[in-house]
Amino acid sequence: MKEKVILAYSGGLDTTAIIPWLKETFDYEVICCCIDCGQGSELDGLDERAKMSGASKLYIENIIDEFCEEYILPCVQAGAVYENKYLLGTSMARPVIAKKLVEIARKEGASAICHGATGKGNDQIRFELSIKALAPDLKIIAPWRMTDVWTMQSREDEIAYCKAHGIDLPFSADSSYSRDRNLWHISHEGLELEDPSNEPNYDHLLVLSVSPEKAPDEAEYVTMTFEAGVPKTLNGQEMKVSEIIGKLNELGGKHGIGIIDIVENRVVGMKSRGVYETPGGTILMEAQKQLEELVLDRATMEVKKDMGNKFAQIVYEGKWFTPLREAVQAFVESTQKYVTGEVKFKLYKGNIIKAGTTSPYSLYDESLASFTTGDLYDHHDADGFITLFGLPLKVRAMKMAELDKKNNK
Repeated sequence: MKEKVILAYSGGLDTTAIIPWLKETFDYEVICCCIDCGQGSELDGLDERAKMSGASKLYIENIIDEFCEEYILPCVQAGAVYENKYLLGTSMARPVIAKKLVEIARKEGASAICHGATGKGNDQIRFELSIKALAPDLKIIAPWRMTDVWTMQSREDEIAYCKAHGIDLPFSADSSYSRDRNLWHISHEGLELEDPSNEPNYDHLLVLSVSPEKAPDEAEYVTMTFEAGVPKTLNGQEMKVSEIIGKLNELGGKHGIGIIDIVENRVVGMKSRGVYETPGGTILMEAQKQLEELVLDRATMEVKKDMGNKFAQIVYEGKWFTPLREAVQAFVESTQKYVTGEVKFKLYKGNIIKAGTTSPYSLYDESLASFTTGDLYDHHDADGFITLFGLPLKVRAMKMAELDKKNNK
């Protein structure tokens, strides 16, 4: 009986070529597994393509709600943004994909999992760290790193390989952007983006959005409510988190929200340039932040900002299934108890503009914040506060003056 391998299958040229390669190189029975994180029409026709290429079976696993509620939401609540720009769309998806691959491997009694990530990218790390954490006994096959037996180096090579194995596929050798899509975002790399001195060709590139210049000339108001850090309604309609993100994608894409151009530092040590479209995610994270401004005290917000940066690094580096991620997430969750209320804003040509925030747990006190004197604040109290708060500065200045005077003598 042949050993089984679970292939993380997207239906693209790379993973399609890997199917006959696995059979020919290792004599595996290949079971394809496509994890639906919200790719949409990219899943069309996969079953026929996988089996035509030699797979014995194809699983298509819909994990959209799990992805949104157990992976996206913790990142939103943490305010996790990598290098001040990247909202972790690909990074968040890899651990839940790996988790599902392991589940299918156990179900099928497979001995290995194979992925099509390259040896230069972050995804190989994210997939493999997750698999090691969940199933240390499973073998991991990464064809692009096995240059002694994986000899294909281009799309032309892969197309020729497939044809030689009787697989005629509707792929061309023409260059195109390298993309990754799920419900949260779509990423773009390659072509003109490989040179940071080039402006992105947004007319050719954008999938979920329009550029701000082409967005409507009229602003659009949006209202959201949250309960304990979880989005509950959008424009008065109660929805699941996945439905809210989907609708925000439509609204944000229409108004040119969430398009970023970044040169980021990969885990493997190189810089890479990409464009990310995250229309709904950008709005959701801004709405969350807008509400937290009202309900979190200063000290908690300061620490939470640090924890958000740490959480982003953990997720980016593929360390989801670690005690550290669990610990940081536990802190974040403790801050969300009172993140409840309504957020209103308007979308206009790439901008999210505040239009009012309310919460039953708001720490904002108008009598304290106004210029009039309230019962809780006596302006004279500021004298003593400033004296003590500034004492280290004053003492240092006095000591430096004494030293200067001594040296001048």
